[in-house]
Amino acid sequence: MTVQTPTPFPLSDTLPEQVHFDRAELSMILTLYGRMVALGEWRDYGISALRDMAVFSVFRRTAENPLYRIEKRPRLRAKQGMYAVVGMDGQILRRGADLAAVLRVLEKKLIRPID
Repeated sequence: MTVQTPTPFPLSDTLPEQVHFDRAELSMILTLYGRMVALGEWRDYGISALRDMAVFSVFRRTAENPLYRIEKRPRLRAKQGMYAVVGMDGQILRRGADLAAVLRVLEKKLIRPID
């Protein structure tokens, strides 16, 4: 009787890869987040790494829906740009290939008029 050794299950072929923000992207997002927290505008965040996109959600309070979602969708890289800022109502506020340019739509709140 011969004993067969099982072949290892190829995990990389069967499990979907997840999309993540890299260190430089997270640094830009967290810098903006820190400034908005200092202003009292934002208080909490959540990060999701999904199969087709990564999402950084920003909350005013912990138990509510996100104020904004910063999304990374690599499949849209060649079409509309892989970064997007989505508002609370689901409206896309800005989309593009450069994360810094896309985040500028949220930085408008940082510039306050002097009273």
